[in-house]
Amino acid sequence: MPRYVIASMSPLPESLIESYFAPYLKGTGIEVEVVGVYGKSGEELREVLRRTDVVIGDYTFKMKIDEEVCSYMEKVKLIQQPSTGFDHIDVEACRRRGIPVANAGGSNSLSVAEYTIMAALALLKRLIYAHEKTRQGEWPQWELMDLGTYDLYGKTWGIIGLGRIGSEVAKRLKPWGVRLLYYDKVRRRDLEESLGVEYRRLPRLLRESDIVSIHLPLTEETRGMIGERELRAMKPGAILINPSRGEIVDEEALAKALREGWIGGAALDVYSREPPGEDHPLIRLAREGRVNIIVTPHIAGANTDARQRIVRFSVENVLRVLRGEEPQAVVNM
Repeated sequence: MPRYVIASMSPLPESLIESYFAPYLKGTGIEVEVVGVYGKSGEELREVLRRTDVVIGDYTFKMKIDEEVCSYMEKVKLIQQPSTGFDHIDVEACRRRGIPVANAGGSNSLSVAEYTIMAALALLKRLIYAHEKTRQGEWPQWELMDLGTYDLYGKTWGIIGLGRIGSEVAKRLKPWGVRLLYYDKVRRRDLEESLGVEYRRLPRLLRESDIVSIHLPLTEETRGMIGERELRAMKPGAILINPSRGEIVDEEALAKALREGWIGGAALDVYSREPPGEDHPLIRLAREGRVNIIVTPHIAGANTDARQRIVRFSVENVLRVLRGEEPQAVVNM
């Protein structure tokens, strides 16, 4: 009976990870040994990885997989990252060594899509502000009328990145009577009719959209994609939603845009450093009690339902490889 070593870089007990695999192993003739390596480095890490068949990455992104760590992986067949993001993994170094890196595919796509639409509605309706004022014993009905609250119906929504998550956003918005635009590095003509989306280059999308949401991975190409120039190009009342990666947006410029009224509002679930700390420009802005900003702690794709799908996908993908099959959701091959 084949026995495989799975090294887990995530901060979960080995017994818990083994319990995830147990139902899938019945009747397969496969045995797995899970070895936790979270927090290990140097020779201690090397000793485990040189006999490892599959690596489960760190969902907290603290355990980096760089060129040196890759060199320890003498027989690794797959690095399975249990999240959509994989910023902490040098995927090119892995590719050079012939090690496929897979993320969790679309396991949390609909969760992020729901968050994105919820955040936009909350900003349009001033929901958080209305709740806080009412909770404190005030009655801000007329104040909110003066500030303005708005419908999603009839608005133009610009989607930046029409991958799995961006497509799920479009699917859910289609019945709302929203005009849908999108920008992607590669024009997705195959999806335009079915999703009801129109292609725009980024500058034009920013000029035309009432709501803009970002659904891109962090790469050297996307880092700082939305800066002062892009924010100034948006409509004065436009809303920006970022549940993707904090580094895609110039956070200082966004704080200035919100403070000075270049745009109407923003909802942020991600930050260039996490946790962001009280001195972060957008956290400082939110602490002032401003009506035009919502901040959340990187939860869009990490709800209970999504985590269950991520676990299931990750386990099944690992077992595909152990059975000699091709893995899914590979990001570097």
